Amino acid sequence: MISRVPCVVFDVAGTARALTYPETTVDHSIRCHGHDLVIGRSETAEPRSTAFHPLTRFEHCSESLTLLENFLSSISRYLDPTTPLGRRISVGGLSLAALTATAVFTALKAKRAERDNPPKGTFINVDGVRLHYLDRGTGSPVVLLHGNVVRLQDFLASGLVDRLAEHHRVIAFDRPGYGYSERPRDRLWTADAQAALLQGALAQLALDEPMVLGHSWGALVALALALRNPAAVRKLILISGYYFPTLRIDAPVAATPAIPLVGDVMRYTVSAVFARLALKRTVKAMFTPQTVPPAFLPMLDREMLIRPSQIRTNAEDAAFMIPAAVSLSKRYRELTMPITIFAGAADAIVNPDTHARQLHAQLPDSALHVLPGVGHMLHYAALDEIVSEFSPIESAVKAATGDELHEEAVA
Repeated sequence: MISRVPCVVFDVAGTARALTYPETTVDHSIRCHGHDLVIGRSETAEPRSTAFHPLTRFEHCSESLTLLENFLSSISRYLDPTTPLGRRISVGGLSLAALTATAVFTALKAKRAERDNPPKGTFINVDGVRLHYLDRGTGSPVVLLHGNVVRLQDFLASGLVDRLAEHHRVIAFDRPGYGYSERPRDRLWTADAQAALLQGALAQLALDEPMVLGHSWGALVALALALRNPAAVRKLILISGYYFPTLRIDAPVAATPAIPLVGDVMRYTVSAVFARLALKRTVKAMFTPQTVPPAFLPMLDREMLIRPSQIRTNAEDAAFMIPAAVSLSKRYRELTMPITIFAGAADAIVNPDTHARQLHAQLPDSALHVLPGVGHMLHYAALDEIVSEFSPIESAVKAATGDELHEEAVA
């Protein structure tokens, strides 16, 4: 016969009751005030009462029972929502639960976005980094570098890839960290670091003296690429670029998710929520005064643009933007290839007077086109004008006549 021993058990409300349990349910014991405090297994089948939860058994240890009762009472006071401490604990617990739920939701949405939007291009490995690019058409090579927030599909949505591919081989890259290109943390992804990676990619692709177009932040990368080896770039077309250091109040705020550890938490929680809420307004500001094309967000996919990985990339580019302009602006006069500068007179993101006109002043042989009534996403509003810059005949005519499209209208 299995011997039974007296126990004290507690139900979930903390009420103590005396019962007996088979001695075989004892797991281990510890000394407490000179007596044995014996811990029983919670999975015991005896007694079969659902009113009790067999947690502990005391043998001749009334002092320990009193200590345990006091401990449970203290815990109850800490968790009492009617006390200031209890309220703080409750709010903290709810906040932690909300952040955890947001992080899980964000991660699942990112995975689903990638599943619903598989890569449309090809991958190439350069210096241990996997780059995603689109390769269309045949003829003299053209390289397209997009700006912040978007990915290479921006040039598809605008129609630029299709138009240029009629006469050129067009290579549109996802810059590091955007779309499906990797952005490892083994280096600082400055404009020059991105240019170095793209230089390696162009060498692997055997692109000989391509014409390079950069939009917005991509214009900084295009300039850095040209400065690394001016002879390797046939022509630069710069659109809506940020070229000189200026005070930008938005830059430190936008760069916060790039902070290690803190930023890693933010981009799955607070920053993820903010990006989701602000995307529509951000895109509207990019296009204003033009309206956002109906196909823009469907083609680029909203969820792909607000993934945690891309939030980090946007933040890092925001942090490096001003330092990149400081570094590169000291060397602009070294550029000797033909350069065409496009800017929108109504650009709400980058001031054309501070950037496009000033760059043109430093590069007197460049061509400047400031388009009235056009915003930051100029390649949507002035597609024909941009495409014409890649035509040898059009470019030669403009160079000979000194034509500066629309410049007189806004001078």
